[in-house]
Amino acid sequence: MILGRALALAATCLLAACQSTGGLPLGGGDPYAPSGRGRGEAVDGLTVGHRLMEAGEYDLALRAYYRAAGTMGATVDVLSAIGSANLRLGRLGQAEAMLRRAIDEDERFVPAWNNLGVALMEMGEPAEASRVFRTAYALDSGESDAIRENLRLALAQIENTAYDEPKDITNYKLVRRGYGEYLLLGAPEVEQL
Repeated sequence: MILGRALALAATCLLAACQSTGGLPLGGGDPYAPSGRGRGEAVDGLTVGHRLMEAGEYDLALRAYYRAAGTMGATVDVLSAIGSANLRLGRLGQAEAMLRRAIDEDERFVPAWNNLGVALMEMGEPAEASRVFRTAYALDSGESDAIRENLRLALAQIENTAYDEPKDITNYKLVRRGYGEYLLLGAPEVEQL
């Protein structure tokens, strides 16, 4: 009795399977597995680029930002992002050009001002960088610790370059050897931040 019911249930399932239209479509349907999202909900290139920047993939991020520029246009966000990626890749001239274009688009966009200041510092222009950091700090109403620190470093570098001290500075002290004789001893170097 139980065996008969099991066979009847199996036969019903087989008949139902034969009648369904499951499986791959024969007429040119999509052979790929469905994605987790519905169609048309792609992540924009700017978001992809930001995620790649966080992961340290600056070259791939730059490519994503260029794709974003192709779809979104040359917005201040896209130009600033392209400049930032170039900065991370060490392409200082390209970074400066893109960041200046971003500022031309929107003079109140703080990240572009800050990153332009970083590019100028890397290019060895602390005076102009300090002016740029001051602008960023003013636009940000002094709320960003990072911008304040960047400004402080730029101003410190300006003060240090005014005296042009050599890079390998060793602290010295005089030690008296005898009556009227002094020996100049080099002290261990002090670590600089």
